[in-house]
Amino acid sequence: MSELILSRRDVDFLLQEWLATGRLTSRPQFAEHDQYSCASTLDVYELMAKQYFAPHNKLNDSREPQFDGTEVRLNAEVGIALSHFSDAGLMAAGMPVDKGGMGLPSVVERAGMAFLLAANIGTAAYAVLTIANANLLLTYGTAGQVRRYVDAMLSGHAFGTMCLSEPQAGSSLSDIRTRAVPDADGRYRLFGNKMWISGGEHSITGNIVHLVLAKIPDATGKVPAGVKGISLFVVPKYLVGEDGGRGERNDIALAGINHKMGYRGTVNCLLNFGEGQFKPEGAGGAIGELVGEPGKGLAYMFHMMNEARISVGLGAAALAYTGYLHALDYARERRQGRTKASGAGGDQVPIVGHADVRRMLLAQKAYAQGSLALCLYAAMLSDELHSQPDESARREAGLLLDLLTPVVKTWPSQWGLAANDLAIQVHGGYGYTREYNVEQFYRDNRLNAIHEGTTGIQALDLLGRKVDAEQGCALRLLDARVEATCRLASTVETLAGHARSLGDHWHRVRSVTESLAALAGADERLANASAYLDAFGHVVVGWLWLDQAVTAATAAEACQSSAELSFYRGKRAACDYYFGWELGKVPGMLAVLDPVERTPLDADEDWL
Repeated sequence: MSELILSRRDVDFLLQEWLATGRLTSRPQFAEHDQYSCASTLDVYELMAKQYFAPHNKLNDSREPQFDGTEVRLNAEVGIALSHFSDAGLMAAGMPVDKGGMGLPSVVERAGMAFLLAANIGTAAYAVLTIANANLLLTYGTAGQVRRYVDAMLSGHAFGTMCLSEPQAGSSLSDIRTRAVPDADGRYRLFGNKMWISGGEHSITGNIVHLVLAKIPDATGKVPAGVKGISLFVVPKYLVGEDGGRGERNDIALAGINHKMGYRGTVNCLLNFGEGQFKPEGAGGAIGELVGEPGKGLAYMFHMMNEARISVGLGAAALAYTGYLHALDYARERRQGRTKASGAGGDQVPIVGHADVRRMLLAQKAYAQGSLALCLYAAMLSDELHSQPDESARREAGLLLDLLTPVVKTWPSQWGLAANDLAIQVHGGYGYTREYNVEQFYRDNRLNAIHEGTTGIQALDLLGRKVDAEQGCALRLLDARVEATCRLASTVETLAGHARSLGDHWHRVRSVTESLAALAGADERLANASAYLDAFGHVVVGWLWLDQAVTAATAAEACQSSAELSFYRGKRAACDYYFGWELGKVPGMLAVLDPVERTPLDADEDWL
């Protein structure tokens, strides 16, 4: 089963051969680990995925969370799997040792989480959210908040959420209305409604730690306008005493469950804060504690949001990957039709023998493995940011990570879904039935282009902010890395053509970026931002594929095993496919940007 979840051989290639993560363990932050311990920890993730997560994936889909009038009921297997995950110490795998964690490099922890996301993204999401919540509080919370909330989350006794959106505001966080009224003891009482809260209500843990964005009213009772007035609060489902003991129920009530197309194992809720159903300490309002300073809540929350965005990309990559492996397995077993070699009267051949099926499999391989490489590269940048002894190297890693985060969230979400679509196509009519897993993978993956910021929001972030950050410094750093890969690949005879092609397409992206920067109006510049994100992401993944191909070409020269040689040739074939079929799409993506195609900008809403 594990080889239908994720390819361990490919994960090892990405970590050990391509990214050379072994060098991280020489740094103080990761001194507890070596190559053996990292590999052993991946073994645990892989075993966990196979034994505890994958077996109930279809159950999660067919029997989604329900409210019985008293509490939200999840399948018992969800709690069992997450209990095993927590007991193995994996909730704290990426946390620093001095904070009670394992001190595992982020890139290794992310690779491990990919196994769980591929096996059962609905169950794994509870862990992903809890880890991100704990990371935020470790960074900005007080010692008391860490002791009372983070310790409980890392031990699996509480799970975490993020509460941003509201029914009337959606992604427009400046328009949130949730109020946090100061209480006499220094805490706050919150009143408002939050929408789309993943993991917002359940009973599989003793507590739920909500991180809530709200505004503190002034002396007249008026809340400040805009995002600068947003503060962040930790608001538990049950109050927690100084000794860590669970107290009375906080004033947080479930208003409803959103029933989703996919991703059904993760309960998604509308929550009411302070409606008076519960009265903690004798009064209404959900009791919360301020995190950090007033008015800086959105900046703090971006710590969790950016981590969540990379997790979304990783989840999309994992679903694309498992869908590809299922399609490959089916294509090798399913016999249909004949080839010229088999003859008209010969036996039917496995459908993998047909060129068009191999085309679809190569496309899935290029999308899935390219997506996973992109996500792990981002995780490696995070490790560089937090462990590089050289300050300038840390700064470069941070700038590159910020620049690539919208791409990491969006490209796997879009093209991973395309891979899942092709997996259904390889299965034919069977792929459209619930008897086979690939239709669920597609439905599960469809959410990833929406949550933690839609594709349009990520496009505005990339073109409107990230490419101009610090006078374009991040873009110049990426430019240098792309050029370095092109120079290296040009020395490999069989990759020299790809190097020239990548260089040409990247220079075109740079040229369009400059032409857009020269436009006076923001509306015109950003009107087709999604097309810019498409093109930018496609070239970035092309760069990573070429970089992998250089590593694979070098390894293949010294390879003695036929199985290993096939692996490296498979890497090269996926790279060739990408450059032959995908990179050529970039000029069309850029065509609406230089000059700007104005139809979406100029069309009157009455014409639609």
